[in-house]
Amino acid sequence: AAILSGLGFSTADQARPCAEFSGGWRMRVALASTLFAEPDLLLLDEPTNYLDLEGTLWLEDHLAHYPRTVIIISHDRDLLETSVDQILHLEQGKLTLYRGTYSSFEQQRAARAMQDAKMVKRQEAERKRLQAFVDRFKAKASKARQAQSRVKMLERMQPITAIVTDEVREINFPAPEKILSPPIIAADNVTLGYEPGKPVLQRVTLRIDTEDRIALLGSNGNGKSTLVKLLANKLKPVSGNIVRADKLAIAYFAQHQLDELDESGTPYSHVRKLMPEAPEARVRARTGAIGFSSKAADTEVGSLSGGEKARLLLGLATFFGPNMIILDEPT
Repeated sequence: AAILSGLGFSTADQARPCAEFSGGWRMRVALASTLFAEPDLLLLDEPTNYLDLEGTLWLEDHLAHYPRTVIIISHDRDLLETSVDQILHLEQGKLTLYRGTYSSFEQQRAARAMQDAKMVKRQEAERKRLQAFVDRFKAKASKARQAQSRVKMLERMQPITAIVTDEVREINFPAPEKILSPPIIAADNVTLGYEPGKPVLQRVTLRIDTEDRIALLGSNGNGKSTLVKLLANKLKPVSGNIVRADKLAIAYFAQHQLDELDESGTPYSHVRKLMPEAPEARVRARTGAIGFSSKAADTEVGSLSGGEKARLLLGLATFFGPNMIILDEPT
């Protein structure tokens, strides 16, 4: 029960059949089951993908005190910073062990990259010096032996491979066709709920303007999702007033929507559905713009990683240049 509670399940949720939960919540059930078993070797692949902030913080603390061995694959830097003391880095088919937290790993790798760059530069200078000697004296009998010696030195010289900096793909959202006058959403004394007489939120008054950047925080069960549904126009208020700007386009992204992707389709085919009349080259370009190479664009969604699926879903949600983007646990 403590593990389920830590991962965000209320007492009532803990008694519900798993079939009633969305895919994301079923992933939490699977994670809870794995943690409860306390195996000698715990392997976790992106364990925070389906967790909210509170669940992630709980998992960080739980793993930091886990009494046995843990191996984690994760893009969550905070999780790696607090929960591990060694980093095993896979790059270009080679594993390198770094001792320390994630920030220590970054520092060590940066120092190694600088050192490797210097060694590559020195080796290239030495290679040019030896080659120049060979080119100059290989035809002279008196220097033939020395020239041959330099040739052998060049042949024995092992190339130094510098650390390759990982490519960081930028996320660029299409610009909306029309810039709206503020406010784009205004709510006054709104009550929200799903059943008569059982309000989830009351006296909600807010204003959202263009270019606002708002973080919505709160523990589970306090109504974050309910408020988001109101903003996304997926839930009508029980009482009160809400006004939206004319022609307001809203993009809504949530991890549980990953279930809506066609697992047998590809990123290209998903984009094609949004551009049925567009030329091939344009569809390919838009697929690339949301972060998929030509090869990845033709990979079945079922074979993509969780992060790649999330990137696809985010790209599709923001495809037509929304005025407002709502991100529910986007990372």
